[in-house]
Amino acid sequence: MKLPVLKLQTRLAAYLAVLHLLLAGCALLLLPERPLLFVGAELLLAASMALGWWLTGRALEPLGYTRRFHDLLQDQQYAARLAAPGVSELDELVAMFNGMLTALHRERLAIGEQQGFLARLLEATPSAVLVFDFDHAISLVNASAAALLGLDAPLGKPLSSWDSGEARFDPALDERGAARGRDLVRQLDALALGDSRLLVDLDGRRYRAQRSRFYDRGFARHFLIIEELTAELEDSERATYARLIRVLAHEVNNTVAATGSVLDSLLNYRSQLAEQDAGDFATAIVAVKRRNTSLGEFIDRFTRVVKMPAPELRPTRLQDVVDDILWLNREPCHARGIQLVWRRDDAVPPLQLDVQLIEQALLNIVKNAVEAIDERNARDGSRGGAIQVELETLGERVRLSVIDSGGLLEDAPSPRLFTPFFSTKRGGQGIGLMFVREVLGRHGCTYALAPGACGETRFDIWFPAA
Repeated sequence: MKLPVLKLQTRLAAYLAVLHLLLAGCALLLLPERPLLFVGAELLLAASMALGWWLTGRALEPLGYTRRFHDLLQDQQYAARLAAPGVSELDELVAMFNGMLTALHRERLAIGEQQGFLARLLEATPSAVLVFDFDHAISLVNASAAALLGLDAPLGKPLSSWDSGEARFDPALDERGAARGRDLVRQLDALALGDSRLLVDLDGRRYRAQRSRFYDRGFARHFLIIEELTAELEDSERATYARLIRVLAHEVNNTVAATGSVLDSLLNYRSQLAEQDAGDFATAIVAVKRRNTSLGEFIDRFTRVVKMPAPELRPTRLQDVVDDILWLNREPCHARGIQLVWRRDDAVPPLQLDVQLIEQALLNIVKNAVEAIDERNARDGSRGGAIQVELETLGERVRLSVIDSGGLLEDAPSPRLFTPFFSTKRGGQGIGLMFVREVLGRHGCTYALAPGACGETRFDIWFPAA
């Protein structure tokens, strides 16, 4: 702004100078004949020159205020104000400039407050939020999204770069965590604008993801919101299963009790039958009673899961719990040729556990491992196998892993593993893993059941440190 003002002022000064020089030259012709008139003309020209210069300064004064207003905008000094010169015409211009600065200052404060509130809200919300720029590269990641996806230096990169392997995941993630993050990234990247979909990761956790857009400077920008629904859906499923099992238990138990009483009464008629018929009669009645008892036990196992008491947490050495469980399974595994390997870490501190619930849950896990090896051996006509139990401290958590060589999860859908009535074992009822899920959930544990290397099955449990 300074150069145009200077050029205009120079041009006006040059114009005045040339004009008055020409008039002075014309007045010079009067000097020989009328010297007094010449002096008067020269004084008039001098006064005209002074007046012209003063008027030029006054005419260019608004441009000076415009230049100062421009400098304030350029430096973003919206709190500054221009001083009024005391001239009515310029006072109106200065008042207009100051009004614009006041409005801009208020808007900048409001935007700053909104942005600060939005930033704090995004960091505090449990939902994961990803915001993309005009080229669909990530421009904002809140703490929940960083923890959920485990992306390394995500800003400026599209989601597809992690799926293609161009970008890396957090080096702190293990291979399983990186695979889980890659699978979630792939599902999120495929989400169309306006879609809201239920996503399931490799560990069976469920999320609601939605892709929407907002407008920035007239152009559309996309953002993703991912909300974990695992606990909410599990609570809903638990309540549904509880109602269903209560109804089934009531009806089945009443039927079982009545049927058992009738069968006991029928056995009293054995003496009235011929010896040949009495044996068949008694065998049939006993078989029905046995089946009747099995049905009652089947319903009772579901009922125990639904009526599980709240855990009574006490400081407990997990090493001792695992010792007892492996001791109980030592002889059955030895008879099957199954090798038990226990990688014990005595440095792990005591954890807050309900011993009875944790023992029952770990017994189920080891029992499932033994049965998986038995089923694989029966299928392959082989014998033997291995179950390896590992305990180690990972930062603020403790990981317990049970690894078996059964390999029954290669084709199993991971999201269904911990739901009732689903099992990978022949004749399985899906009660054991449902019980394990309830116990671990009530202890605040996270867990993963998935195929491992070399055809193994790996069950990892992460306990919060005491």
